[in-house]
Amino acid sequence: MKTDQELASAIDIGLDGQTYTIINQPNELEWIGTGRSAFVFRIQGTDRVIKKFFPSHRHLAALEGSIYEQLAPFPTYAKQYAYGTDYLVIEYIEGQTLFDCLLSGTMISRDVIRVVDYALAEARSVGLNPSDIHLRNIMLTNDGTRIIDVARFRQTAPCSQWDDLKRAYDYFYSKSYFPKKLPESFLNTVADIYKRRMFESHRNTG
Repeated sequence: MKTDQELASAIDIGLDGQTYTIINQPNELEWIGTGRSAFVFRIQGTDRVIKKFFPSHRHLAALEGSIYEQLAPFPTYAKQYAYGTDYLVIEYIEGQTLFDCLLSGTMISRDVIRVVDYALAEARSVGLNPSDIHLRNIMLTNDGTRIIDVARFRQTAPCSQWDDLKRAYDYFYSKSYFPKKLPESFLNTVADIYKRRMFESHRNTG
């Protein structure tokens, strides 16, 4: 049986125009997603995933790997098993993201807010600056709330995303009249407007 390092090394990524594509992957791996900087594969029959960074972003492996090392004592974050020059091996977490919850109508309790608040405080306690906390980075599982993306936890600039989400929860979502199931087109539109406003704010203050 191949080791995690052998599986990660056997993933072949190519460039088609300006888009990275998977040229080859071992049979033991199942592609489960693509992010802004990497492809993600589940190692079949295990609770582990390989995050294989694009060639242009391979430097992020060491950065993100070291962040996961700092977060190792805190159970809300995904567990890391190993990392190399262009990959991470982390825990596969099964559940619904908060974005998925809004699509399906799954209730998001206030306890979720408390758990994330506490986890972010834990990250700050080891010198990190939690950033880029959004609906697709927080998951509800059978065992509770988990945070799955920590790539930007060393940003030095302040990030208000989580505080903005909490305000939206208090002012809108928590109200009995507010719908708990929302169309994807609406959520994407709100996200786009938010990103544009954040960009303009950073540009005007930068």
